[in-house]
Amino acid sequence: MSTYTAGDVTLERVREYVWEIPQEDGMGTPARVFASEKLLDQIADDKTLQQLRNATYLPGVQKHALCMPDGHQGYGFPVGGVAGIDVEEGCISPGAVGYDINCGVRMMRTNLTYDDLRGREEELVDALFANVPSGLGGGGVVEGDVAAVEDILDRGVAWALDEGYAVEADLAHCEDEGVREESDPSKVSQKAKDRGKNQIGSLGSGNHFLEVQRVTDVFREDVAEAYGLAEEQIVVLIHCGSRGLGHQVCTDYLRKIEKTHAGLLSKLPDKELAAAPAGSQLADDYYQAMGAAINFAWVNRQLVMHRTRRVFERVFGRSWREMEMELLYDVAHNIAKKETHAVDGDDRELYVHRKGATRAFPAGHPEVPGAYLDVGQPIIIPGSMGAGSYVLRGGEESMNLSFGSTAHGAGRVMSRTQAKNDYWGGDVRDELQQEHIYVKAQSGATVAEEAPGVYKDVDEVVAVSDALGIGDKVARTYPVCNIKG
Repeated sequence: MSTYTAGDVTLERVREYVWEIPQEDGMGTPARVFASEKLLDQIADDKTLQQLRNATYLPGVQKHALCMPDGHQGYGFPVGGVAGIDVEEGCISPGAVGYDINCGVRMMRTNLTYDDLRGREEELVDALFANVPSGLGGGGVVEGDVAAVEDILDRGVAWALDEGYAVEADLAHCEDEGVREESDPSKVSQKAKDRGKNQIGSLGSGNHFLEVQRVTDVFREDVAEAYGLAEEQIVVLIHCGSRGLGHQVCTDYLRKIEKTHAGLLSKLPDKELAAAPAGSQLADDYYQAMGAAINFAWVNRQLVMHRTRRVFERVFGRSWREMEMELLYDVAHNIAKKETHAVDGDDRELYVHRKGATRAFPAGHPEVPGAYLDVGQPIIIPGSMGAGSYVLRGGEESMNLSFGSTAHGAGRVMSRTQAKNDYWGGDVRDELQQEHIYVKAQSGATVAEEAPGVYKDVDEVVAVSDALGIGDKVARTYPVCNIKG
């Protein structure tokens, strides 16, 4: 197949797994999709391709707007989308970051094996569900005041270290060491701060979760050893973001941009791409406010991990240090960052927007943590709660092909409304338990919305990443216990 047509969009096959929407009038660049034909069929089933094409209308887009193999329709900009936009001549778009700023994942390894856990799954899932706050609304590991929230927005995980919720090694194994230096809490509204103060250390709802997993496969022994992973080992995966605070930051700046930069908005094919021109006051304010929300999200995941360590101590009767419950890595997948990338042979500073896409820097990149500099940055790609997840490492081709990015998960193929019509939460939970996967959630509807059948095949998503060299397979994990909001 040399071309692929979906509605009013036609893609040309560049090579295996690479498809291009050619540049036409109005488009600043071509657009590319990384996918197998099977995944492309699923990506084309909603408005993802139209949204990807629309993204090329953003001023200053460089090389290509990109869709990762887990792509699906989002708010204006597709989930799984990546765009590198010039920081001097381009713009920054809250819609190309998303409402859940710094939604991301962290994996904590342990020295426990699956045999240590077998037979205690229900005890553990009940204890985690009782002690890790989840669901809509308020409630967190700590109840903060506005002063505490502002400190978190300014200092990130360093705040958690000072308050006894983190150790130095946690910071060293977090993207950006757990702080965006360009944050400014004064750029975050009082309403956003009020929404955040009682949600510090909470999973929230939707597709966010805490999952205890076992490592089932190792594909690259040397990299797995550097990451501290081995078969049958127990690890913990945490997926959540900036909660109501991040949502409010996005909302606030979208409204401001719509009023202040209506001229730019009128030139875009979708108002949900609302963007502030580079160098404008709103562009700078949003970047600093986003940085503050990024810091909040890192602290949020840190406190969830802290509480998880305490639960494991009670269930297994040992200290978390004895169980070597150490952070492997924490990486964001809803973010825009100033990064330097090669464009037409020259290094240019770009706002790299990753919405439902993960940073994937290769070995030797100066921003890879020292512990992993020789093997590449860890990438964590959750699948569904019935199919397992993957640990990858930044691939050698990522800087050339994808602005140092790859997929962030399996990617949905079914809306939440359709999922609740097609699945019954209790049935899904019982079927998973037959596979020795123990799930606990605030409601059956949540389980139905996140049924394994609503997601793409994570094996195929990862296979595309691995084949293109943007994210290399290191290990595969399989669920044991899962709690959700």
